[in-house]
Amino acid sequence: MGLKKVIILDKELVDQFIINALQEDVGDGDHTSLSTIPAETTGKAQLLVKDEGILAGVELAIEIFKVVDPDLKVTIFLQDGAVVKYKDVAFEVEGSARSILVAERLVLNCMQRMSGIATKTREIVDLLKGTNTKVLDTRKTTPGLRYLEKWAVKIGGGVNHRFGLYDMILIKDNHVDYAGGIRQAIESANQYLIDNNKKLAIEIEVRNLEELDEVLQTGNINRILLDNFNFAELRQAVNIINGRFITEASGGITIDTIREYADCGVDYISVGALTHSVKSLDLSLKAVK
Repeated sequence: MGLKKVIILDKELVDQFIINALQEDVGDGDHTSLSTIPAETTGKAQLLVKDEGILAGVELAIEIFKVVDPDLKVTIFLQDGAVVKYKDVAFEVEGSARSILVAERLVLNCMQRMSGIATKTREIVDLLKGTNTKVLDTRKTTPGLRYLEKWAVKIGGGVNHRFGLYDMILIKDNHVDYAGGIRQAIESANQYLIDNNKKLAIEIEVRNLEELDEVLQTGNINRILLDNFNFAELRQAVNIINGRFITEASGGITIDTIREYADCGVDYISVGALTHSVKSLDLSLKAVK
């Protein structure tokens, strides 16, 4: 079993997501259950694992069951972050059969995706062992599911990058081009923070060593994103920066090459594939007779 990642649940945000998702699914009623199952019927169901990987979404599932029916009782056998295999039982839920069935698909949809993300993240984290490089997620997330997907990255042992456009300044190539150049973009960003009394980290993307040199001459940033550098250029860039700023690599990095990128000495590697193209873990919620 893996270590549980202690994450403080944003209950307000999560509950709103659950309410919206249930409204989308249930509408004016689960007419199949309402028409076939007597109201007083109770039962048990188990969350069965039909795959291998890292379990994620257990804490979310508990909250879903609470929102659907506070009288449902959940018994947890495996926590978020656990290494799971075929036929493992993650938890058991007991109570109103109708309530269990209302919650079933939302629990599975969330947990399968979150577990897939956590599994992919853990695979990369393991590949980076022995280096000082950590894996970052990105904003390449499913609209409406960003909080859950980034939560899953943390469960898998990865690190969250900025959550959105509001909690960090990340000056990318388009910003530089629209701003009229690197120096103009950096100076404008710093002035904006002063004018608006905001304290945000500033990261800037560079596409080559010439742009890196201009960034270093300008200063007043916190992190440098080295985008689409080859191995030789990346090592050279890290040596030039020499610990003065946090370094991040991105662009065309695959699971086959990520270790070699890490060996170049960057602090972080951002991987959009953690959230935008991941295989869900196979899970099911089955009634216990």
